[in-house]
Amino acid sequence: MAVAFYMDVHIPRAITNGLRLRGIDVLTAQEDDTTTLYDSSLLDRATELQRPLYSQDDDLLSEAHYRINEGIPFAGVIYFHQLHSPIGRCVDDLEIISKASDLEDLLNQVIFIPF
Repeated sequence: MAVAFYMDVHIPRAITNGLRLRGIDVLTAQEDDTTTLYDSSLLDRATELQRPLYSQDDDLLSEAHYRINEGIPFAGVIYFHQLHSPIGRCVDDLEIISKASDLEDLLNQVIFIPF
């Protein structure tokens, strides 16, 4: 079964739409009415929903690193730098992650894309 994603508020809509066109289950922070949450709360929400959080926010890397060091479980963070990742490449890489992984593979992990 494909891994479903939780999209940070800053993710371009084209990435969300591209994933949905490929059959990937995606929930955005806007759709979940969590656009004003702090990073720690947003990661808690994604974990509660059992969806890795996809983000381009450097602060989320700090939060994930903190949780790894402290042994605080989270559903995973997938990160891309907005200036170095074309939209099509992001969609391709996220599709691979979704279809080739299980949630357990991504728990407490930070994945950087593009690969």
